Amino acid sequence: METMLCNNLKKVEENICAACAKAGRDRKEVTLIAVSKTKPVDMLRTVYDQGIREFGENKVQEMCDKIDVLPQDIRWHMIGHLQTNKVKYIVGKTALIHSVDSLRLAQEIEKQAAKKNVKVSVLIEVNIAEEDSKFGIHKEEAIALVRQIAQLEHLQIEGLMTIAPFVENAEDNRLFFREIHQLSVDIKEQNIDNVHMDILSMGMTGDYMVAIEEGATMVRVGTGIFGERNYNK
Repeated sequence: METMLCNNLKKVEENICAACAKAGRDRKEVTLIAVSKTKPVDMLRTVYDQGIREFGENKVQEMCDKIDVLPQDIRWHMIGHLQTNKVKYIVGKTALIHSVDSLRLAQEIEKQAAKKNVKVSVLIEVNIAEEDSKFGIHKEEAIALVRQIAQLEHLQIEGLMTIAPFVENAEDNRLFFREIHQLSVDIKEQNIDNVHMDILSMGMTGDYMVAIEEGATMVRVGTGIFGERNYNK
């Protein structure tokens, strides 16, 4: 297992470097998030020992269980759909919540963050391909939602996140990545208080190289590092 994980990580790192080089970007501009959902703690420890400190989880309970037993210097990313009733469990524990897609969710994060007197960094999730099966707001609604959430005292908008369609050919998603990059530029130009557009979280195992070429600053790689997931456990 250890050899597989090390080889996979090495390959992902080489791919990130190649994509950065192709796009004329510095490797330091891209953060690799190891998406560890459904994976056992020993696998996370192995990846941690290879120097990875950014881990992404989809489910609140699983994230909390792992936070309790893994090293404290890990930066945890909530990348899955977040229900309002689960917010209280992760506020103050996450480096970044990627999946804020409604004012109601943002208001709940605000409420819980105020109780703990912490500031929570969030990304606005945009359903750039407008797929019915995915969460996230439509592109046209993004600026209005950003303006509303920007008024919440304990939230800091750091950028945008998207989950592109599952495709056989990564090139098929290039247009979507380009669109969301342009959206982030458009929002940045509005100069809204309390809003940064420094982070663009896009690209997964199948298409992260194309995402990097189109401006991703965070890529979320699960299968490419940990291998196929077993959902039967």
